[in-house]
Amino acid sequence: MIVDAHVHLFPDRLAEAIRRWFDAHAWSIEHRIGVDAGVATLREGGIDGCVALPYVHKPGMSDAVNDFTAALALRHPDMVWPCCTVFPGEAGNEERLEKALSGVFRGVKIHCHVMKIAPDDARLDVVWRASARHRKPVTIHCGPEPSLPGYGIDTRDVSGADRLKRALDRHPGAIAIVPHLGVDESEKFEAMLRDYPGLYLDTTMACTGYFPYEPSPDIIRRNPDRILYGTDFPNLPYAWDRELKTIKSLRLPPEDEAKVLGGNAVRLFNG
Repeated sequence: MIVDAHVHLFPDRLAEAIRRWFDAHAWSIEHRIGVDAGVATLREGGIDGCVALPYVHKPGMSDAVNDFTAALALRHPDMVWPCCTVFPGEAGNEERLEKALSGVFRGVKIHCHVMKIAPDDARLDVVWRASARHRKPVTIHCGPEPSLPGYGIDTRDVSGADRLKRALDRHPGAIAIVPHLGVDESEKFEAMLRDYPGLYLDTTMACTGYFPYEPSPDIIRRNPDRILYGTDFPNLPYAWDRELKTIKSLRLPPEDEAKVLGGNAVRLFNG
């Protein structure tokens, strides 16, 4: 079973705004398609499930985006595994998360760069508490890279392994997935795996040769139980299956490849 543990499926207007941001500040997105076409692309390419990770950049948006994600999962129950999001510090987040994680949502997405918040910020305590209570993962972009001026902040002020460590020390029952293999602090995040059994990394855009600061693929070989295959589809500057081909080219032992490509995601999001 192959599960893409990191996809972004947004309403059309929001997706268009995100593409404009990428055009201005990051890269040209190759897959400018709607969500149903995106799901079809993955299905036709042999993907058995995808984890939908919504995020928002300001208050007042999360309910609508979460409702959209839940409806999408209802349309594609065999493919879309929905996660929810909240904007940190917004009133009602505790109730919002309790309702979401008691229902159809399988985890939470937080983007420290977009939301301009560090993983150990007290406004995220409600998220970590919800993760620990429901035993559902928080996919949190808290590696420093890619550090793009378009975020409007120095990303190192709101990211890093040390700040995630402080958050997990306060909430030892929480489950965290750090995308992009934590670049460019991959060594620090990997070292944390020994002491934090609820910590995982995903491969998103970190093993395709696109960025100059990618970690060695040996990080995947060393930690097959703690790595998830993810891509950032459709917001990619290259073909959607480039990451998949890269991981398969590593020729991991079959049992390890099965864990990375889907088994770990099934355990975390379908547990």
